[in-house]
Amino acid sequence: MSFEDIPVDVGVVYEGERVRGKDMYVELGGPKMEQKFELALAREMGDIEDEKVTVIGPDLKDMEEGSYHPFGILIEVAGKEIEPDLEGVIERRIHEYVNFVEGMMHLNQRYDIWIRLNKRSFEKGFNTFEFLGKVLVRLFKSEMNIIEKIQVTFFTDPEKIAERYDEAINRYNERDARARGLSDPDVDTFYGCSLCQSFAPTHICVITPQRYANCGAISWFDGRAAARVDPKGPLYAISKGDTIDEFSGEYTGVNQISAEKSLGKVTSVALYSAFDKPHTSCGCFEAIAFVIPEVDGLGVVHRDFKGETVNGLPFSSMADSTAGGRQVPGFHGLSIEYMRSPRFLQVDGGYDRVVWMPDSVKQRIYEFMPEDIRDKIPTENDVMTIGDLKTFLKEKNHPVVERWVEIEEDETALAEVSDTGDYVSVPGEMTAMVGGIGGGLEIIFKNAKIYAEKVIIRKTGKGGKKK
Repeated sequence: MSFEDIPVDVGVVYEGERVRGKDMYVELGGPKMEQKFELALAREMGDIEDEKVTVIGPDLKDMEEGSYHPFGILIEVAGKEIEPDLEGVIERRIHEYVNFVEGMMHLNQRYDIWIRLNKRSFEKGFNTFEFLGKVLVRLFKSEMNIIEKIQVTFFTDPEKIAERYDEAINRYNERDARARGLSDPDVDTFYGCSLCQSFAPTHICVITPQRYANCGAISWFDGRAAARVDPKGPLYAISKGDTIDEFSGEYTGVNQISAEKSLGKVTSVALYSAFDKPHTSCGCFEAIAFVIPEVDGLGVVHRDFKGETVNGLPFSSMADSTAGGRQVPGFHGLSIEYMRSPRFLQVDGGYDRVVWMPDSVKQRIYEFMPEDIRDKIPTENDVMTIGDLKTFLKEKNHPVVERWVEIEEDETALAEVSDTGDYVSVPGEMTAMVGGIGGGLEIIFKNAKIYAEKVIIRKTGKGGKKK
């Protein structure tokens, strides 16, 4: 494929390239912009002009260095094998293909897109979206031969973006609603997505009817459609195999493909837990379920939440601890749609374990939450410190409070160690973590005998927000 008329290189070698703030020429979408989207639509052959690229609003050459802009991408495709089920699949390929461009970084999906162009590529002459449009047209046609016609439109005019934004949101919602008709036991095949492995080499998303891809853009139906038309592509079928544990969502087929795709780094996955063998996280997740140890509960925060959460940390700090294709107990990337699933973190207690979330997320999933817990989960409008969170949960009689009694009883039993010089025996293996969020040391005790005059178990922290 020729890209001789494009002033920068195009190829898979640039996938995963990061563009830091100091190297950025412009930022498109991203956390500073309220409205941004990328949308793919299936059209009839006569409805589009093949390979047409349109820019509505200021072009790259009209933007100031270091500036931020709202952004929208509309991909319209036609062909005798094109169907609406493929829209989400085509849409998600935008992430991959934009990242093929030297000096361009594309993160996230749908209404969360975040794109940067570095100064070096702009100086080389990549100064119009028409170049990006040509790259997308050629890559889509070469990689997905079912596309017979394609046209690309870029939006940078805020008013035009606002006009199309609601259409995009409605289309996303329609796709999500359709996928809720199946349950995981109804099917013998799940689907995997490796699109984010350039940023998280050991990660794959396992997509089931009741567990959307972490990015929120790929449903089980999308995976099925993609695997059918492009079986060697980044979305592929996963045979469930034998059921190891249906409640936790562990299957031999999922474990096998996880081990293969992660080169042995991830060998067992429980699809419905944030703590025990959790599903890995890439970096494009819509939200994070994060442990709040002071209340033995889970908070949830989404990418668009501004500022610090109830534990004093912003989304960005916890994203660093969550991403990278690792299994991190207590820091779990997920999609908003997964929060509408009856299997949402069911091993951990589901919504009975959730103790905080942003109001905007709560509004989006309110009707899918169990009625008896809805008003017992606070938002930023209710509490913003650990101390206030504890008080709120007690006053509302949140189910997690019952766990506190169990923990206190366990701690009392452990603390009753004789000071006569007896030892505490630790048969088998015990792991202790030293350090905080984002790093630390793991100390493993094997068949240890720990001598102590006294064992004191104390919860750390004052329960309030760090200053």
